[in-house]
Amino acid sequence: MSQQVLTADGPVEAVETRAYRKVFWRIVPFLMLCYVVAYLDRVNVGFAKLQMSQALGFSETVFGLGAGIFFLGYFLFEVPSNLILHRVGARLWIARIMVTWGILSAAFMFVNSAEMFYVLRFLLGLAEAGFYPGVILYLTQWYPSNRRAKIIAIFMSAIPVSGIFGNPLSGWIMDSFHQTGGLSGWQWMFLIEAVPALIMGVAVFLHLDNSIEEAKWLDADEKAVLARNIEADSRTKQSPQTTAATFKDGRVWLMCLIYFAFVTGQYGLTFWMPSLVKATGVVGNFNIGLISAIPFLCAVVVMILCGRSADRMQERRWHLVIPALFGAAGFIVAATASSTTIAIACLSLAAAGVITCAPLFWSLPTAFLTGTGAAAGIAIVNSVGNLAGFAGPYMIGYVKDLTGNTAMGMYVLAGVLLVGAAAVLTVPAKLVNR
Repeated sequence: MSQQVLTADGPVEAVETRAYRKVFWRIVPFLMLCYVVAYLDRVNVGFAKLQMSQALGFSETVFGLGAGIFFLGYFLFEVPSNLILHRVGARLWIARIMVTWGILSAAFMFVNSAEMFYVLRFLLGLAEAGFYPGVILYLTQWYPSNRRAKIIAIFMSAIPVSGIFGNPLSGWIMDSFHQTGGLSGWQWMFLIEAVPALIMGVAVFLHLDNSIEEAKWLDADEKAVLARNIEADSRTKQSPQTTAATFKDGRVWLMCLIYFAFVTGQYGLTFWMPSLVKATGVVGNFNIGLISAIPFLCAVVVMILCGRSADRMQERRWHLVIPALFGAAGFIVAATASSTTIAIACLSLAAAGVITCAPLFWSLPTAFLTGTGAAAGIAIVNSVGNLAGFAGPYMIGYVKDLTGNTAMGMYVLAGVLLVGAAAVLTVPAKLVNR
C-alpha cells in the first residue's frame, strides 16, 4: 500500500492545488489585462481606418502596408528583447515595454502623411517587441507542459476580449469625440486608448514577481512543489542550450512555418474586420464595433474549451488542425457572403478557428524548449511568425485595390491556414503530446 507524501502544510496534492490556484489568480488575469491593452493598441488602427484613410487620402495598399509594417519592427527587436527579459526579469522589462508603446500609440494622433504613419507603426512594433513572447516565457517558469495549454488559452483569450470590448469602445470614441477640440474621432481614439498602457506599465512594476523564489505570497512548501514540477518538466526536454544552437534546430523553423500560417489568418481577420462589416451595409462606427465584437465572443468560448480539452486529453496536434480547418472554411464562405447575418456567421467561424490556433500552438514549441533555448526559441518563432502580421494586411489591401473586393484575399487566407494545418501533422506526436 503506497504512503501519501506529506509536507509541512499537508498532503502534497493539496499543497500543489493551493499553489496553482494562488499563481493563477495572482498573475493570469493581470497578464490578460495587459494583453488586452497591448492588442487594442496594436489593432485599433483597423478602426481608425474608417475615418483616417479618407481624411488623409490613404489607399487600401497604403493602409495595409502601414498596418503591417508594425511587424517589421517587431521582428527586428524581438529576439534581443526576450534575451534581455531572460536576463533582467519580466517585471522591469515588461513595464518598460508597456510605457514606451503607450507613448508611441498616443503619438498616432499627430499622423498627417503616409510616411509618418509608416514610421510610427514601425517604432510601435519595435517598442512592443518582446511583450508577448516574454509573457509566454514567463508562464513557462510557473507552469509545466501538462498544465500549459489551458493557461495560455486563458491568457490569449485577451485577443477576443479586446475585440469584444475594444471594437465598440473604439467606435464610440470616434463617433462621440469627433471634432471635439478641433480633433477628429480617430485622433481622440489613439490618445484615449494609449492611457491604459501607461497605467498598466506602472502596475506591472509594482505587482509582478520575476520568479517562484521571489513570490512572497507563496509559502515554502508551495514554492517547493512548483519548483519541483518545473524542474521535472525541464528534465524531459531535449532543448538547445544556446542561442546559436536554437537557430540551427530544424524543429524551431518548422514551428516558425506553422505559426506564420496561423498568424496570417489571425491578423488578416482582426485588421480588416471593421471594413468587412461596414461593406455589408452597417452604418455608424459604434454599430460596426458592436457587430464586429460577435466573432470575438464566439472565439473566446471556443479557445478556452479547446485549451481545456487539449490538456485533459494530452493531445496537441488535432486540437490545432481542426480549428485551422474551420477557420479556412469560414474565410471561404465569408468571401461571397451577401448579407450581414451570413457574413458575421462566417466571420465567427473564421475567428473561432484562427484565434483558437494561437494559444494551442504554443504547447508545441514549449514542449521541447527550456532555459536559454526557450528564451531564444520562443522569440524566434514569434518574431518570424509575426511577419505574417505584415504580409496578411498588406496582401488584402493590395488585392482589394487590384480587384475591387476582398474575396480573393479571403481565399488566400484560407489556403495559408490549410498549409499550417498540414505542417502541424508533420510534428511527431510523441514530441508534443503530454
